[in-house]
Amino acid sequence: MKGASFLILLVSALVLVSCKSSDSVELFNGQDLSGWEIHGTEKWYVEDDLLIAESGPDKQYGYLATVDDYKDFELELEFLQEADGNSGVFFRSGLEGTKISGWQVEVAPEDLHTGGIYESYGRGWLIKPTPEKEDVLKYGEWNKMRIVVQGDEVTTWLNGVEMVSFKDEKIGDANGKIALQIHDGGGIKVYWRNIQLKEI
Repeated sequence: MKGASFLILLVSALVLVSCKSSDSVELFNGQDLSGWEIHGTEKWYVEDDLLIAESGPDKQYGYLATVDDYKDFELELEFLQEADGNSGVFFRSGLEGTKISGWQVEVAPEDLHTGGIYESYGRGWLIKPTPEKEDVLKYGEWNKMRIVVQGDEVTTWLNGVEMVSFKDEKIGDANGKIALQIHDGGGIKVYWRNIQLKEI
């Protein structure tokens, strides 16, 4: 009887662990910046349940990075661009002040390769969406982005359309934070919501 009870407990524990590992977590709670750290002097704040990124008076690069590191994951989020709207979603990144190492999934105005992958302080553009996919972005409206990072492969989707898929040994070796960006130059405002992550 004791053995049967132990077996039931063991199976229950394994089921709980399995369920936990497959669940998505909300990286943004809709109330404050818990779980995130601000890098730079640009503005990051919460208003009406939305995470807002806005250029500050210094008009420099700014980042909002997760406290935790994430290696293999599926990330879904929504964004709406106002004004210039030049931003991005970094993955497996590290920061020293506002100098960031890592890779960015581009969030940019029309015809500026939203969904493409850019390596900051490195090789620059690694892959851009094909020209016919530039119209997938709904500028000034809510857009849904999905990013899957697993091993050495990154695949991005925008509004249900696969934008790029890219394999790279350097990406495969890396680990680090997820970070949202404000581009330099000023005049930028981007709204974010429903930031959900599932570790793979």
